[in-house]
Amino acid sequence: MLVLSLVKEIEIIGEAASKISSGLKEKYPDIPWADIVGMRNFLIHAYSDINMDVVFKTITEDLPPLASEIENILSREDIR
Repeated sequence: MLVLSLVKEIEIIGEAASKISSGLKEKYPDIPWADIVGMRNFLIHAYSDINMDVVFKTITEDLPPLASEIENILSREDIR
């Protein structure tokens, strides 16, 4: 269940990233928007090929700094 939950959360983050306007993506090019959406797409369509080491690395190493940067963006932008 933990694995399914982790994968689902990454899918949700990717789906949210796909809804970000192109203007905002251009304003914050350091965020790997395409990679985030691409990982979501891979997880949705290639479930049997998921490498859990990559999922774990994403969660432990990539998400914490991404969350901090998104919090910074939200504090600077009028996004609600």
